[in-house]
Amino acid sequence: MTLNWLPREDEIKNHELFKGDEYFGTEAPCTMYEKKPVLDPKGNEVEGLYSAWITLNNPRQYNSYTTEMVKGVIAGFHNASVDRSVVAVVFTGAGDRAFCTGGNTKEYAEYYSKRCNEYGEYMELFNHMVDAILFCKKPVICRVNGMRIAGGQEIGMAADLAVSSDLAIFGQAGPKHGSAPDGGSSDFLPWYMGIEDAMWNCISCEMWSAYKMKRIGFITKAVPVIKEGDKWIRNPQVITDKYIDDGEIAYGEFKTGDEFKEARKYVWNAKIDFELLNKEVNNIIWRFTNLFPGCLIKTIDSIRAKKKFFWDYSKNYNRHWLAANMGGEAFLGFHAFNTKKITGKDTIDFIKYRQLIAQGAYQDDEMFEAVLAKPLPKDE
Repeated sequence: MTLNWLPREDEIKNHELFKGDEYFGTEAPCTMYEKKPVLDPKGNEVEGLYSAWITLNNPRQYNSYTTEMVKGVIAGFHNASVDRSVVAVVFTGAGDRAFCTGGNTKEYAEYYSKRCNEYGEYMELFNHMVDAILFCKKPVICRVNGMRIAGGQEIGMAADLAVSSDLAIFGQAGPKHGSAPDGGSSDFLPWYMGIEDAMWNCISCEMWSAYKMKRIGFITKAVPVIKEGDKWIRNPQVITDKYIDDGEIAYGEFKTGDEFKEARKYVWNAKIDFELLNKEVNNIIWRFTNLFPGCLIKTIDSIRAKKKFFWDYSKNYNRHWLAANMGGEAFLGFHAFNTKKITGKDTIDFIKYRQLIAQGAYQDDEMFEAVLAKPLPKDE
């Protein structure tokens, strides 16, 4: 379309802060940034209008984000926010196993543990990442292509809508691995679900299915991603054919025993097809495209404000506690997780740790060594 009152290209102001591709890449671990044409319901490309895809690309480590990847997410959301041609942002992960499992525990254990000031500076970047999502002037869809756990759940909740693979699992890991879910979950979860569910999700470190999350209103859609011939197969690990079992709601809960083991084996070897997931994402983008952009973002910001209120209230003092904790329980938790291939365990000896605390033990390296798992014998 050419209109004689449109400004010349060299007259248009550029509001980007991040120039070039230095924050993005294609070789993992990195953050990828791509613009894709908006598609109409028949699959035709709409000229001049795009969705911006921000992809966490670290599939070998379940898309856990490194320091440099955090910078890429910030840059991506800022650039999408000020790009006039972008209708919506799609926030997703590479591969078919995980959206994101949080911060990179290898980097945490090997660099940030016992470097409390350094971790505080990293957490400042993390806070800017969540802010970049919440401040983006385009609607944000979290395309949950797999596990959304720990910090992955937190940055996913900062998005406006979530469309999920029905194989995805959701949950926190902090109290089990040396941290607290203060990167957003303790702020956001009470808005998504009842306070008891929010509390249990934060402290139990249980993994909940996409169908359960849909049932309690945590996500917008859960769609099958396993296809056999022309037939879509719902996640066989989860109860999806009944609602009541012995007085409890069963829909969305994981099966148990041999039934679960068989289903898990089937899922692990199944071919994943994201056709329906991408279709749902495109349907939402098309809905956004046919709304007034100013009215749309005002409406979105009005809903975001409730999440932002508590996030802004606590993010700075949470940052300081998380930094200080890197000298204590976080050091233990991240090292235990990072050495699980050597020790066979990904957690410390919690009973021994509590017993030593009860005895008033000095929390030094000797104490830490006493509660960390020992390497397995070489022949095991």
